Amino acid sequence: MVQRISTGSPFEATFGYSRAVRHEDTIYVSGTTGYDYASMTMPESVGEQARNALATIDKALQEAGSSIKDTVRVVYYVGDRALVNDVVAAVGPVFKDIRPAASMLIVQMIEPGMKIEIEVTARIGAASSHS
Repeated sequence: MVQRISTGSPFEATFGYSRAVRHEDTIYVSGTTGYDYASMTMPESVGEQARNALATIDKALQEAGSSIKDTVRVVYYVGDRALVNDVVAAVGPVFKDIRPAASMLIVQMIEPGMKIEIEVTARIGAASSHS
């Protein structure tokens, strides 16, 4: 079974991708920026961007029958090394008990206001095995 999940972002149609793809019990979530879909704006703060990205990711995971708690891998793409501490402060509380495998890369973002992009892989039922 393959399930494709969309958030309706114009980038999904333009670039030709899904926000998330579920294959059996594994969900692959595309790189997600900190765009605030409620206000239709990109916050200035990297912490707010990270929290928004995680909320968008969690929503996609829930649509696939999972949640952020089932994350087994996370990759952070950060636009500036100086932002790392603020990123850690925003994502640490979410992942401190989940403890997925993780990588962080310093990269050039595709838009000037973007400071972070986050992608995750989740496995349905992984939360019950976290300890």
